[in-house]
Formats: sequence, C-alpha cells, structure tokens
Amino acid sequence: MRMVFGLVLIIGVALAGFAVYMAQGYLAKTTAERNALIAAQQKAKPTVNLIVVKKDKAYGERLTPEDVVAIRWQKDSLPDGHYLEMEDLFPVGKDPRTVITAMNKFEPVLKAKVTEPGEDAGITSRLDKGKRAFAIKVDRTSGVSGFLRPGDRVDVYWTGSISGREVTKLIETSIKLIAVDQTYDEGHTSPSIARTVTVAISPDQVASLAQAQSTGRLTLSLVGAEDETVAEEVEVDQKRLLGIQEKEVRQVEVERVCTTKVRKGAEVVEQPIPCTN
Repeated sequence: MRMVFGLVLIIGVALAGFAVYMAQGYLAKTTAERNALIAAQQKAKPTVNLIVVKKDKAYGERLTPEDVVAIRWQKDSLPDGHYLEMEDLFPVGKDPRTVITAMNKFEPVLKAKVTEPGEDAGITSRLDKGKRAFAIKVDRTSGVSGFLRPGDRVDVYWTGSISGREVTKLIETSIKLIAVDQTYDEGHTSPSIARTVTVAISPDQVASLAQAQSTGRLTLSLVGAEDETVAEEVEVDQKRLLGIQEKEVRQVEVERVCTTKVRKGAEVVEQPIPCTN
C-alpha cells in the first residue's frame, strides 16, 4: 500500500512540475510577443483621423455628414487639401458642399473636389484667380476623337492663310480643359464626341484664340498627364511638309557697253566709248 501511495505521489509531483514548466514557457512566449508588439507600436509612425467618403459620390451630388467617416491615416502622408475635423468640412449654420470631382468609397475628401459651403458646382468654381473660360469649337478630328475630358491639357494649333500660303502654327501650349460640352466632372471617363470644349486661360489668351478661331481652323493635341516639356515654336506650310526647297535666285550683274556711231566716208561704224552714267 505504501508503495502505491509513493508511486502516486511521485507521478503527481512529476505532473505538477511539467505543468509549471509548460506554464513558464507559455508566459515567456506571451511576454516576448507583447514586448515585440510594444516595440512595433513605438516604431510605427503617428496617425490622425482623416475624413473620407464611405460611399461613391458623383459630380453634382451634395455632401452630407452621413456620407463621410473618419479613419486613421499616417500623419506624414496626408494629401493636400484634406479635412481632419467635421466642423471644418461642415461649418455650423451653412449649407452642404457640392461634389465637383467624382470620389470612390474611402477616398479622402479634398478641397479641390468639393465646393465651398452652399456654392453651386458650376463652371465658375473651376476657374483659378485671373483665368477666364473660353469655348473652342471642335469635331471628331479636331477634338482628339472624343477622348478629351475635364482636367486634361492640350496644345492648340491654328491652320489658316498667311500671305497667300496655307500654314499650320502652334499658338497655345498646355492649356487646361475645365469642361467638355456641358460636363465639368474630371471623373467622367467614357469617350464622347464633343462640339465644344472650354479652357481656362488669361484674358490675353482669350483675345488670341478668339482672333485665331475667326480667321482659321483650330485643332487640339492632347498632352500627356506627366509630360512637363514645353513645346517649341512650330510652323508648317505645304512646301515644308513636302520637303520642297525654294531655289535661291541670284542676281547677275550685266556689264554695260556704251558705243557711238562714227561715219567714215559712206560707211557708218559703231565704236565703243566709256560709259558716263
């Protein structure tokens, strides 16, 4: 009986020791994971609450507090024109803002994508200070086959007659489109054949394009989204297009010969003399 009791005691002590060993291992593992998590949190960059839309918003829709939500965003990578406080986006006592550029779900609400409180999303909201809106007539050929959309930049070429010769000349470079027909939304991506495009330009440019449009034909050339090069002066006529070189006309000086007639008997002889004038 004593042997059985002793055996049970030994087994019990062994099991207790094994349990203590397992518990120590679990605690050590848990402590290491906790320390690693604390270290990762300390290394993580600070974040702030950024206001984003919680559903897709189309051009012209009103933006209300029910359309947005605040999410954590890395502080050093905030986009320009962001909103951090609901009070800034929705001032007390003022009408809601209007969306002027389509936004997808969880996209940040930016100042460039909404109007001022209560402001209409008309074309005037797209004009920078000192700029004017000017409409250019286009068709399938001159309007880049309908692939223009608000926000694109274009070069403008003029084709007309100068001193009796047909010329195509670059007259404006990298001007911004703010509307295509009646569409101001930069999020509009489906191609459509427009009859007019509206550009934002200075008053001097308005006068130049108005004169060009009344005296010739305008053609647009789409500029790449990341193309920062400045187009040089371009002018092409038919001879340059076909590679025809104009022959140089040289003026050949003809030597003057002066003569006088002298009678010798019955014969009249023509005799050279120095020219006096």
